[in-house]
Amino acid sequence: MNDSPARADAPVLDVWCELQCPDCRSALDDLRALRARYGDRLELRLRHFPLEKHKHAFAAAQAAEEALVQGKGWEYVEAVLGRVERLNREGEPFLVEVAGELGLDVEEFDTALIDGRHILIVDADQAEGKAIGVTGTPTYVIGGERLDGGKSQEGLRERVTEIADRLLAEQE
Repeated sequence: MNDSPARADAPVLDVWCELQCPDCRSALDDLRALRARYGDRLELRLRHFPLEKHKHAFAAAQAAEEALVQGKGWEYVEAVLGRVERLNREGEPFLVEVAGELGLDVEEFDTALIDGRHILIVDADQAEGKAIGVTGTPTYVIGGERLDGGKSQEGLRERVTEIADRLLAEQE
């Protein structure tokens, strides 16, 4: 998922995330800082990796895709991750409520969750994640390097920054 217009030649940071994951919520500050630092010089892509232990994660990934279609992907992701506990308790009704808070078309949103129109995107992300060795969330991939944030967030922003700076310097 990417709703920020990045330059065509911008390095890509894939963020393998799950919207019911407390560690992914902790990573929000790092992601905001990276977006602020690089703007359109770094393409930040949300990749879905719903974990079986979280029963609302798959629906949340589909909801994020619908929010992207409606133009507010990252806003939606941040709103849901900021209230993981409510998602845990309330499930899909909470996902639709957040859509309404952001001014999205709630009826279309609800229909998208029912008809499963975004399932293939979520399945494809999850399959690709497994293929490259993602086992937990958040996991970052930039410049061919995989960084596992599910074990520790410590030093990850610095490592991503170091790789992004190197990739950008190589383009000049």
